[in-house]
Amino acid sequence: MSCKKQTKTNTAVHLTASDRTFFFLINIFLVFMGVIVAIPIWSTITQSVRPESFIGTNLEGMFLPLWKWSSVAYSSLLGNRGFLTAFINSLIVFILGVVSALVLTVPLAYVLSVKMLPGKKFLNIFILIPYLFNVGIIPTYLVVTGIGLTNHLSSIFLPGAISTYNCLIIRGFFESIPEELKESARIDGAPEWLIMIRVILPLSKPILMTIGLYYGVSFWNDFFRALLYINKDKLLTLPILLRNILMASGMNEYVEINAFGNASVQAIKAASVFLSAVPMVIAYPFIQKYFTKGTLMGSVKG
Repeated sequence: MSCKKQTKTNTAVHLTASDRTFFFLINIFLVFMGVIVAIPIWSTITQSVRPESFIGTNLEGMFLPLWKWSSVAYSSLLGNRGFLTAFINSLIVFILGVVSALVLTVPLAYVLSVKMLPGKKFLNIFILIPYLFNVGIIPTYLVVTGIGLTNHLSSIFLPGAISTYNCLIIRGFFESIPEELKESARIDGAPEWLIMIRVILPLSKPILMTIGLYYGVSFWNDFFRALLYINKDKLLTLPILLRNILMASGMNEYVEINAFGNASVQAIKAASVFLSAVPMVIAYPFIQKYFTKGTLMGSVKG
């Protein structure tokens, strides 16, 4: 009994001198851009841990030894009731905003992806109208205040709970799912809402995670809506508190020292900026792997 051996030849791609030069220049450019991005971040971190007695330039402070760092600014912020309240409010807006946005956007995107939907073309155009022609700030303000959302955290995320752009991306992802899966469920007698929940959503984790992060970053950093609709101190969010810190310290450097303890004004400002970015920095690595897949597949037919 004879055995035939099959040999596989691995063909290696040989780069030319121009290709190596091109990739080398690209790497140099990326390293340069990384350094440009890293310098302000490192400056903010080192500024937040400088002791109040530090005397020197910002460059000297960036290379301050670790054993001379001080955590007074962070302990002052975390021990301040106003900062903790603002942080919790922002966290509530983030969680409720993402949940409500996905609950409202996903069904709309699924309806737009159904091929046999009567009047589908008209409905798509109707959805695009507010995306292309913004109604403006004053009508939006009158609607939000008219339905009694003033001084409610829901006024920050409900007006922007449905993004047309995000809806179209999710619709494109739903359209990329094989139609045979939906047809087999319809043959078995499943209604459309059950098809969406039991068939479509389990296959849509990449796009849901991606769009959820889009919504989350938007709600977490939302400054304008909170400035318009929130007037109570106990409902302030982190962007508003950070703005108050920056404005107050610009007018009187002793205001924030009295409010947050013994830390310097610059350290308080830097620490507040850093702490406000920490939740997004923590969440991003867990969702990064879904970014390319979710956005690419969602934009194929969008």
